[in-house]
Amino acid sequence: MAALLLLLPLLLLLPLLLKLDLWPQLRWLLADLAFTVRALRCKRALRDRALAAAAADPESPEGGCSLAWRLAHLARERPAHTFLIHGARRFSYADAERESNRAARAFLHARGWAGDRGGGGGGGTGASSTEEGARAASAARDSAAAGGGTTAPPLAPGATVALLLPAGPEFLWLWFGLAKAGLRTAFVPTALRRGPLLHCLRSCGASAMVLAPEFLESLEPDLPALRAMGLHLWATGPETHLAGISNLMTEAAAQVDEPVPGYLSAPQSIMDTCLYIFTSGTTGLPKAARISHLKVLQCQGFYQLCGVHQKDVIYLALPLYHMSGSLLGIVGCLGIGATVVLKAKFSASQFWGDCQKHGVTVFQYIGELCRYLVNQPPSQAEHGHKVRLAVGSGLRPDTWERFVRRFGPLQILETYGMTEGNVATFNYTGQPGAVGRASWLYKCGSPLPQHVFPFSLIRYDVMTGEPIRNAQGHCVATSPGEPGLLVAPVSQQSPFLGYAGAPELAQGKLLKDVFWPGDVFFNTGDLLVCDKQDFLHFHDRTGDTFRWKGENVATTEVAEVLEALDFLQEVNVYGVTVPGHEGRAGMAALALRPPQALDLVQLYAHVSENLPPYARPRFLRLQESLATTETFKQQKVRMANEGFDPSALSDPLYVLDQDVGAYLPLTPARYNALLSGDLRI
Repeated sequence: MAALLLLLPLLLLLPLLLKLDLWPQLRWLLADLAFTVRALRCKRALRDRALAAAAADPESPEGGCSLAWRLAHLARERPAHTFLIHGARRFSYADAERESNRAARAFLHARGWAGDRGGGGGGGTGASSTEEGARAASAARDSAAAGGGTTAPPLAPGATVALLLPAGPEFLWLWFGLAKAGLRTAFVPTALRRGPLLHCLRSCGASAMVLAPEFLESLEPDLPALRAMGLHLWATGPETHLAGISNLMTEAAAQVDEPVPGYLSAPQSIMDTCLYIFTSGTTGLPKAARISHLKVLQCQGFYQLCGVHQKDVIYLALPLYHMSGSLLGIVGCLGIGATVVLKAKFSASQFWGDCQKHGVTVFQYIGELCRYLVNQPPSQAEHGHKVRLAVGSGLRPDTWERFVRRFGPLQILETYGMTEGNVATFNYTGQPGAVGRASWLYKCGSPLPQHVFPFSLIRYDVMTGEPIRNAQGHCVATSPGEPGLLVAPVSQQSPFLGYAGAPELAQGKLLKDVFWPGDVFFNTGDLLVCDKQDFLHFHDRTGDTFRWKGENVATTEVAEVLEALDFLQEVNVYGVTVPGHEGRAGMAALALRPPQALDLVQLYAHVSENLPPYARPRFLRLQESLATTETFKQQKVRMANEGFDPSALSDPLYVLDQDVGAYLPLTPARYNALLSGDLRI
């Protein structure tokens, strides 16, 4: 009704608005309105679910946390519907409920829970149980460190259990089981070992860890330190010969599959932390982002917002320790009761065959996966598929066009969001290259009764690393086409919980007095551009944009220009310091598209035509493949620190000689000439 009341006056004003040249914004009005209505309906549905859970019998699973009551509801309403396909194995929603109930009871047994509301049970993951669990974990670690003991104490209510597991059914059953048992889960990146692993476990206050048997060999050097921390260690496979590690799946199989009481997991506040997801650590050690019960509930609406339905089959090949895989992929699937095809590791050569085999209709991507697919040789399996929607983030415009042209017709729905952030955007119109819309309907919802996804773009100084403020000390909104820092107001509906550990870890993430005295905004650290049609485009990370010749250079813009060259398959652009020069000079790491060769003449002509002089890369570094993190983010910091010294790098290097007007091999002689100032770049 609110949508109709809003649409009527806009239609009456249409002739005037056309006269005022507002058609670029108006042409998307119906799409903006439709998405806003869908978002409000989604919020209302999630609110109703939460209210029903709060009013439910505490002894029933419907009275617990959102994961517990949502899974119980699906197991009751559509028990035989396939929830999970993993390889040759298929699991229904009833199977998922039973397996997670057994896992929950195994963890409750480790807590010493005897089935009553006193003693070792009860309390959910609220503040009191959390403090009790933290004190118990701390005492255990101190005792173990002092006495050299290796015996882990019983788990305390609200304790944190770390999962070091690949994507698979066991990961899900244990995660759901921990939630039902009122324990926090920490998703640990599977590649971490030694110092970074111990840092992550300490930062989230883990009391126990569950690991995959295939990781035992690489983890063996870490076991003494893990035992010294007082951790309870489990494996998810057959009994091992390593003392102190028991088979959790055997313990779970011995439990009954009856539901556990909801009061065990019901939070005292929806803002309570229920989960830790670690940042990628590209600029330092990973940080444990606090994920609240509210955020888990909100993520149940992700696929609903994307227009995915109960009958869809979703293909998910992202790490479950990452938000995209766990909260958006799995929790989003639970939100609509659909089927998910879970792949432990993405395979571009197997992708279309998997889609045909399982009738996949929705593909959840990150940009690199789409790039892998378009770089594959043609195959028969890529024709005749049923994929109608690809939803994800990080898809660059050139890959977007190639993907749709080759594998279409299908819709691309690009989104933007952060693990610890409080803002999300959706490109629900399918505008190529955009990450969302800045429609006033979307941003503020006014005059509708509540906000949808409020955010703003403010001016930012890349040299100082701070927002630009006016004479009154307030930030300044950007104009169309101007890059700006994306910020979002912190509120009860859109909170920022920060990170586990010292408060200074969140330093710089909150901005105060942005537009009004006393307001607080979350700093995403990302620069976006809003064009004249209100489409949002990702510009760069604040730490990636660098300054050269007095101008700001966005690494993503330079990379997009270079990627248009047919002989280049991968591009990574970053800034490097050059002695005797201010700022940072652009350097591009390149990987060739087989069997192509590097054409320096064409490359120079291309960048000269498409980039201003200050943005043209001064150095080129040719590599066989470019290094990425496990979540497919390019490693810029390490590459920048390695610099451009030919004596320290084995890769072929090239330098832009401004006097000659060409890229030339960076020989030791040219390197010395550069340092002495005789070579102009």
